Amino acid sequence: MKTKERILVEALHLFEKRGFEAVSVSDIAGSMGMTKGALYRHYKNKEDILQSIIERMQENDRIRAQEYDVPEDTFEETPEVYRESELVSMIRFLEAQFDYWTEDSFAAPFRRMLTIEQYRSEEMAALHHDYLGGGVIDYVTDFFREQMEAGKMRMGQPEAVACEFYGPAYLMMGLYDGAKEKGQIRERLQTHLKVFEERYVIR
Repeated sequence: MKTKERILVEALHLFEKRGFEAVSVSDIAGSMGMTKGALYRHYKNKEDILQSIIERMQENDRIRAQEYDVPEDTFEETPEVYRESELVSMIRFLEAQFDYWTEDSFAAPFRRMLTIEQYRSEEMAALHHDYLGGGVIDYVTDFFREQMEAGKMRMGQPEAVACEFYGPAYLMMGLYDGAKEKGQIRERLQTHLKVFEERYVIR
């Protein structure tokens, strides 16, 4: 792993454990066994490191959306994709995202950092909204509305159905970190998604 990448990963883990504001560039450099000057050759400051973390997550999101054939942009940017995609793809995507947000060595600490830091700064609260909160609900609401209008999904109130779909997954992500039986949490999610699919997918 290249030094720039190692700094990014180490900083993210420190942000997750101590909080973004509590971690200094000196802390990051010290945990890496390097001088601040050496770190500054790769990143201008702590905010530059955070921005690189966010850019990494954005790129990962694009790649994962492409992999599961779900919209990677907003409805306003690509409305046709929301109607042409398949509901089953979104269901499979949420299951994969659960594993990603709970087990991935980069995404999981990013999620935990945002969960804690959302109460400490407006910037982090906005990021939490976009990645894990209302931003997800908005995205799924747009998707479900177009699926319903295209006759691919049983009718309902799109935003309410989006909350029904994503709410349990969000809850289970929070339960997952401290759970002794992590497999049990994932099984509950799978049961939820199976029931949701049977209820809403038009065969």
